[in-house]
Amino acid sequence: MSKPAVAAETISKEDIISFEKEIADIFATGAIRAPVHLRAGREDQLIRIFRENEIGPDDYVFGYWDSHELALLKGVPREVLKQAIVEGKSISLCFPEHKVLCSGIVGSLMGVGVGTAWALKNQHKKGKAYVFCGDMSAETGIFHEAVKYAVNFDLPVIFIVCDNGVSVMTNTREVWGCQEPWFKNTKYARKIIYFTYQNSYPHSGLGKLIKF
Repeated sequence: MSKPAVAAETISKEDIISFEKEIADIFATGAIRAPVHLRAGREDQLIRIFRENEIGPDDYVFGYWDSHELALLKGVPREVLKQAIVEGKSISLCFPEHKVLCSGIVGSLMGVGVGTAWALKNQHKKGKAYVFCGDMSAETGIFHEAVKYAVNFDLPVIFIVCDNGVSVMTNTREVWGCQEPWFKNTKYARKIIYFTYQNSYPHSGLGKLIKF
C-alpha cells in the first residue's frame, strides 16, 4: 500500500516567501486587526524536514504563533490559510481536518503533542506528532519534561527547534549563560531536530505602527 501524498512535495520556497509577503502587504493596510508573526529565512530547512520525514495526512503538526509556513507545508490551502489570518487567527491557527493545531501561549502544546503521540502508539495508529517551537521555548521546563517523557517511553513524536537566536528581542544564549542548547549531545537529542536561521522580519508585525 502506497503512503498518503506529502503536501510539502508541491510547496516551493518561493510559494512560502510569496505567501508571507502577501500577508505582510495585507497587514500593512490595517485590515488584519490582530497580531501577526511573519517569518523568512527558514524555508529551506522546513521544506527539507517535511519532505525527509514524509509528514503527511496521518501526522499531527503542532506550532505556535509563527506557523504560517507549517500550515502551508501540511496541506492547508493557501486561500483558506489567508482567510484565517485575515480573521485574526494568525497566532492560533487550527485546522483539525489537516491535523494542524497551534497556540499563542509558550509551551502550551508540548504536553498535547506528547499526549497525541502516546495515543497513536497505544492505539496502534499510523502517524507521528511533530512539535515546532523556538529556541527560548526549548529552554523551558515544560519542553524538558515533554522530551524526557517522549524519550523514556519511546513515543512517536519529534520536536523541531527553530533557533533564530532571540526570544522577541533578548538573546537566548546570553539569558541562559550557555552557548549551546541544553539538549545537545544528550540522549534527548534523538527526539529533536535543531537548526538555526536569521529571521528577516521583526518578531511581530512589520516594525512600525499600523493604524486600524
